[in-house]
Amino acid sequence: MTRDKEAHHVSIIEAATAEFLTYGFKDASMRRIASAAGMSASGLYKHFAGKEEMFSALVEPACQGLMTLYRQEVSTQRRSVGAGDLSMWETGRGAKITISYMYDHLEAFRLIICKSQGTKYENFLHDFAVMEEETTLSFMELLKKRGVKIRDFCMKELHLLITANINAVFQTVEHDFTREEALHYADTLDHFFSRAWKGFFGY
Repeated sequence: MTRDKEAHHVSIIEAATAEFLTYGFKDASMRRIASAAGMSASGLYKHFAGKEEMFSALVEPACQGLMTLYRQEVSTQRRSVGAGDLSMWETGRGAKITISYMYDHLEAFRLIICKSQGTKYENFLHDFAVMEEETTLSFMELLKKRGVKIRDFCMKELHLLITANINAVFQTVEHDFTREEALHYADTLDHFFSRAWKGFFGY
């Protein structure tokens, strides 16, 4: 990428971020983005094929980074449980890890959580909850194999509780928490849900 093209690209990213944060994906205007970036609409399309590609460019790196972090944490937890170390279940840290990462990429997550209607990201929270549900069920099976007694539970209740847990984590963005407020809330969530899940599964 030439220096001029790179400078234009930076201007587009800044203009697009401001546009999507203000209007959301559906009401965002490519013409307004082009004008704010100091270029023509036709020039803008030389960088991005459309709004969808542009929105993805703004949020996909942060989204993929969170998924990588999630998989790493799941792998660490699985090794611990497989080795018989259940101390991690006494005090969870999932909310703290997620919120810390989210606030390192706050604009991207504001776009995903609050401004993504009409994009493939609009079901982000639901998809995250489904992934967490699958992970939780696999952990329950692993615990059973370790001889930990897990009481019977209702799958519908599990789904709703996990959805509530995931939504609670990302509410910090919707409610404009500062980083300090969000991290304090993360500690509260981890303390609350670690005990709640232990009670729910009866281990």
